[in-house]
Amino acid sequence: MQSNNPVFRRSEEFNTSNAYGNQTYAGNGGAHQGYGQTGYTDPATWGTGQPGQAPAPVATGGLMTIDSVVQKTAISLVVVIAAAFVTWAMTPAIDVNTTNDELGGLIALMTIGSLGAFVLSMVNSFKRVISPALVLAFCALEGVALGGLSKFFDAQFGDGVVMGAVLGTFAAFAGTLAAYKFFNIKVGAKFRMFVIAAVFGMIGLSLMELLLSMFGAELGLFGVSSLGMLTAFAGLALGVFMLIMDFDFVEQGIANRLPERESWRAAFAMTVSLVWIYTNLLRILAFFSQD
Repeated sequence: MQSNNPVFRRSEEFNTSNAYGNQTYAGNGGAHQGYGQTGYTDPATWGTGQPGQAPAPVATGGLMTIDSVVQKTAISLVVVIAAAFVTWAMTPAIDVNTTNDELGGLIALMTIGSLGAFVLSMVNSFKRVISPALVLAFCALEGVALGGLSKFFDAQFGDGVVMGAVLGTFAAFAGTLAAYKFFNIKVGAKFRMFVIAAVFGMIGLSLMELLLSMFGAELGLFGVSSLGMLTAFAGLALGVFMLIMDFDFVEQGIANRLPERESWRAAFAMTVSLVWIYTNLLRILAFFSQD
């Protein structure tokens, strides 16, 4: 199976197939050992295995399982939430007494976190061998950015928009997972191509809006406005589609007996999807909470 998702495309294990499209296992196509070679064992000690049983892949440190994916995803989300909480708690409250310097410090933290998280998201997406340290570094920077953003939204809109967005994000995760399992959703190549193209399109619009804002000519595509709601609802739907792809790759990865380290790749992908859903929900709830 070959993926169109850049997060999973860099994983060789996700793309292991032979000329007939069948999964390949460790040892397929490899040279056989002969007498006198290191590692040769007596044929009398060889086992035949169970009929139809595929050779076990060569892997160290265990295989990827649902438990390992859940554990790594939980760790990633805890880092995001902890970094967001620290950012919120350690920065000055936003009210009428807040100075420009204090407000500027929070904006600087949010900007550094956003840019750092974006860079690491690109690195993690295209890195062939996933690095748990880089995944956690991404989560920490993303948490700093979300902590600052959430504090701004709470100060400006209040009415529980932040808590509503948090609860809505986890509800979206649970609902998407239930729909994926109960309706037996299948992810095809066209669906993957559409989602990836839409993601990069949304990123392109974000960068364009950022450049326009530097010259005071932003369009308001990602603000809390009527026009911004178009991208917010589109982004929310796209985040759900991203989760469906994540679930599919986890399922395929377990079936392909990937090494346990690939659980970090799955955890990174799901963290990105959940952050995507949260930020769009935050804008939607803020829009409807306005007077």
